[in-house]
Amino acid sequence: MPPLLTLLADRFRHTAKWLLLGGLVGVFSGSASALFLVLLAQATAAFAAAPPLIFALPAAGFAVGWLYWRYGGAASQGNNLVIEEVHAQKQRVPFRMAPFVLIGTVLTHLFGGSAGREGTAIQMGASLADTVRRILDLAPADRRFMLMAGISGGFASVFGTPVAGFVFGMEVQAVGRVRYEGALPCLIAALVGDLTTRAWGVGHSHYPKLAAWDIEPLLLVKVALGGIAFGLAALLFVSLIHAIKHHLQERIAWSPLRPVIGGLILIAMTLLVGTTDYNGLGLPLIQSSVAGQGVFPLAFLLKIVFTAVTLGSGFLGGEVTPLFCIGAALGSTVGAALGVDPGLMASVGFVAVFAGASNTPLACALMGIELFGGGAALYLLVGCVVAYLISGERGIYAAQRLDTPKWTPLNPR
Repeated sequence: MPPLLTLLADRFRHTAKWLLLGGLVGVFSGSASALFLVLLAQATAAFAAAPPLIFALPAAGFAVGWLYWRYGGAASQGNNLVIEEVHAQKQRVPFRMAPFVLIGTVLTHLFGGSAGREGTAIQMGASLADTVRRILDLAPADRRFMLMAGISGGFASVFGTPVAGFVFGMEVQAVGRVRYEGALPCLIAALVGDLTTRAWGVGHSHYPKLAAWDIEPLLLVKVALGGIAFGLAALLFVSLIHAIKHHLQERIAWSPLRPVIGGLILIAMTLLVGTTDYNGLGLPLIQSSVAGQGVFPLAFLLKIVFTAVTLGSGFLGGEVTPLFCIGAALGSTVGAALGVDPGLMASVGFVAVFAGASNTPLACALMGIELFGGGAALYLLVGCVVAYLISGERGIYAAQRLDTPKWTPLNPR
């Protein structure tokens, strides 16, 4: 066969292979996300209807902690196992990770913990992807792409943002590097995952679309200043979670007791502030912020503390939706202080704090465009990039590797 035809045949086989495999991962990820979103909505509604459920939070934390301690194995490493396996491929991502994290996250929300949903979706997507790989007996070289596809499929389907999910699966493994070699499986898994969740009739949160904003130098400067605040908030969030985890691991050897302590602290904090606004996902606070309605100026700080205690003490759930809440609330406050439309700055903060905490500025900027429209694309990008640069090189994913430092010396030698 002539070399050109051989090349074309090889490209065709490669494309067909990943259309099929990426599609399979997307179907499983999207279906898992659909089930998760339905259960999460029911748990959130149940807690809103009966806030005294929070008094059972320590018991729920103990139950989930014991389940992971007794049967979790490698699954207890969570997102870090998924990211580490993209790099090193030392151990399997067990199937039980999917049901365990689903149950644990739903219980966290049912009893008033402050957590998100992306971590759950990523773990379910990667666990199911690795299970498909084992069943089909795929070559070890394919495993990295299957895991990346699982990350993209889970992220895209749980938020309804296929473009951001596509890029997130390639961007999240390392600071300063986008793994474009996984573009095809990540793209297919993200698209199919999102379509699958929608096909199940499960919807997503909707936010006000931003009007078209002209390029104004002064506004760009103000958004950049906001980006500094968003980056510092991300740094505080990451540092506090790591500090709480380290503190509890040093002082409490038996892991099931850590969420008991965290649950008791969350009960005390909820009673102290006199509201459940900072429990759960924080969606009402997000909606008020991006709608420009104004929020309590220190709401972002309270959400940081509630979420850090929840996740740092071992409860299950993701960081992203609380980061959306933190960024939106802080953006509303910063916007009012700088004389910028609070809705605009809250929308920028929504994605920028996440960009700083996850070290994924490109995926976050694209998510902002998907959620809020393209009218303020430049401002969303500026906020995400500045927050990314300010937030330091440690993020919410400890297994994320440093490929390229964010800052280089002015006079490198």
